[in-house]
Amino acid sequence: MAEPSFIPLTSYQEYPVEEMVQRASAFYEHLRRRKTVREFSDRPVSREILEPCLLAAGTAPNGANLQPWHFVAVSDPELKRKIRIAAEEEEREFYSTRAPQEWLDALALLGTNEEKPFLETAPFLIAVFAQRYGLLPDGRHVKHYYAIESVGIATGMLITAVHNAGLVSLTHTPSPMGFLNTLLGRPENERPFLILVVGYPAEDAKVPDISKKSLGEIVTFL
Repeated sequence: MAEPSFIPLTSYQEYPVEEMVQRASAFYEHLRRRKTVREFSDRPVSREILEPCLLAAGTAPNGANLQPWHFVAVSDPELKRKIRIAAEEEEREFYSTRAPQEWLDALALLGTNEEKPFLETAPFLIAVFAQRYGLLPDGRHVKHYYAIESVGIATGMLITAVHNAGLVSLTHTPSPMGFLNTLLGRPENERPFLILVVGYPAEDAKVPDISKKSLGEIVTFL
C-alpha cells in the first residue's frame, strides 16, 4: 500500500469577514442570473473559452481523487445531427409511453417536448461520462468510488464555469443514453451522465417564468 504524501496548503486566501459577506452575496447574485436556455444561437464558441471551463470542472472534489469523469466536447455538425436523431428517438418513446402522467404534467410547465433542435443549433454539446472503473496499462480494473456523486459535482462546477464565462447551457438527459458510447467511441467502463448544451442564447430566446425556493425552504440551521 502506498504511503500518503502531503504538501503545505499555500493556495488558501483568507478575506476580512466583511469582504467574505460581499463576495458570497455577489456570487449568489451572479448565479441568480443563470437561466437554463432551450433556444440557442448558432454563433460559434471559441475553444479558448470552453477549455478553462472544462479544466475548472476537473478541479472538483471526488472519491479517492480517482477523477472518474470524461468530457467529450462535440462541435462537428454531422455528429451533432446523429446525436439529435438518436436522442429524439428516445424522447419520443419517453413522452409517448414511458413517462407517467405526473411527470408529463410537471414538464408541461417548462414547455418541453420530444423535439430537440438545440442539439444541432448550439455550437457545442458536452457529453459527460462517469467512469465506473479505471483501466491500468496492463488491463486491470481500478474501482472508482462515489463515481456518480463525483461526476455530479464536476458537472455542477462546469455549469457554473460556463455561466461565469458568459455563455448559457442546458442539461439534457435522454434515457437511455447508451447511444452516446457508440457515436462518440467511448469505452464500456464509461456511462453517459448527461449532455450539456453550451452556447449563446438566440436573440429572441425566452425562458420559463419560474422561481427558486427561498432560503427557509432549502436550509435548516441547527
